[in-house]
Amino acid sequence: MIITLSNNKISASINTIGAELIRLEKDNQNYIWTVDETYWNKTSPILFPIVGRLKNDAYTIADKKYELPRHGFARNFEFQILNQTENSVVFVLESNSETLKNYPFEFKLQLEYELDGNELKMKYSVENRSEVTMPFSIGAHPAFAIEDSFSNYSLQFNEAEEFVSYELENEQFSNSFRKINSENGQINLNYSLFEKDALVFKHLKSNELILLNKNKPVLSVQFEGFPYLGIWTKPNAPFLCIEPWCGLADNVNHNGNIFEKEGIQLLGNEFNFQRKIVINLL
Repeated sequence: MIITLSNNKISASINTIGAELIRLEKDNQNYIWTVDETYWNKTSPILFPIVGRLKNDAYTIADKKYELPRHGFARNFEFQILNQTENSVVFVLESNSETLKNYPFEFKLQLEYELDGNELKMKYSVENRSEVTMPFSIGAHPAFAIEDSFSNYSLQFNEAEEFVSYELENEQFSNSFRKINSENGQINLNYSLFEKDALVFKHLKSNELILLNKNKPVLSVQFEGFPYLGIWTKPNAPFLCIEPWCGLADNVNHNGNIFEKEGIQLLGNEFNFQRKIVINLL
């Protein structure tokens, strides 16, 4: 089912499967890319309870092995609607017999979308309903439409800093990294940047960036409290994914113990984890 929100500035459409944002419009322009399966079959999946790929698609807890696909399972489940107004909606996914097979923790995952002027606020909440500490990761994966030549676009970060991207090898970190050329916090985009998969920044000072087309602002993404950021596209694809993460893919040398995984979040019993991403259409 598709849920559509609107105010007097913008509108958003979200699929109850995965609570996935599929459209974000202002002045009849859709800022989220339209799916073309030649490139990719998603628009803005939620990444939970892992971000990225596990080594051998598996992890261990107390020497017991569990399997999880890349980016976890939340994006494939039907979310329930907890609350809905004209300009907001709250989706919820709770642990069930299917999730417990591959992730032995009781949880409540909540994703709220709220329109506020030209902004879409995406609020994430994870509640641990287990008796024990729950390891998890969570991340966003919105794909923004590229309407022009890709090389006309750039990213302006709110801090001038050195951009070091940690490289992936078969979707796992390989212990190599490279410096990305920038000037005053601005990275000019071209497809060659993504020949070895996503750009992954682990040590950003910035918590906001602006997507520019010919130096004209298109939209901004605020990601306070997300320690990692992925930027991704595919060769010649008409989209750019801007992905704030609380979690990372495995390292090629990881021992499989999820509690010792780089970037893992550890949530105590009955505790609640909250983060917010704001997309502002400029």
